[in-house]
Amino acid sequence: MKNNLKSFLCSIALIIVLSIGVSAAEKQKSETVTIQTSAVCESCKARLEKKVKAVDGVEEALLNLNNKKIKIKFDPSKTNAVALREVIANTGYDADALTKNAEAFEKLPMCCQKPMK
Repeated sequence: MKNNLKSFLCSIALIIVLSIGVSAAEKQKSETVTIQTSAVCESCKARLEKKVKAVDGVEEALLNLNNKKIKIKFDPSKTNAVALREVIANTGYDADALTKNAEAFEKLPMCCQKPMK
């Protein structure tokens, strides 16, 4: 009986350890990219974060208005940095060397059309 209980407890412990290992391996599949934008205000921040988070595979998107960089964590099997830059540009903002879409820029609120300092 003691041996059966020992075996059962060892099996449970092994299952827990393996589960944690598999979970950690799955989390490592994410990539992170930081993209320089032309965002200028809180409205820009809300708009960009919302648009980027709507992309399939994006787990997190956080824009720092102090340095105008958006940090994006994503699943590389569902999207990539090039596609994310295109989403930003098509929202009306520069994305690294990719220039903003002029039509989208014209539709932004006036506060978002201020030149970058």
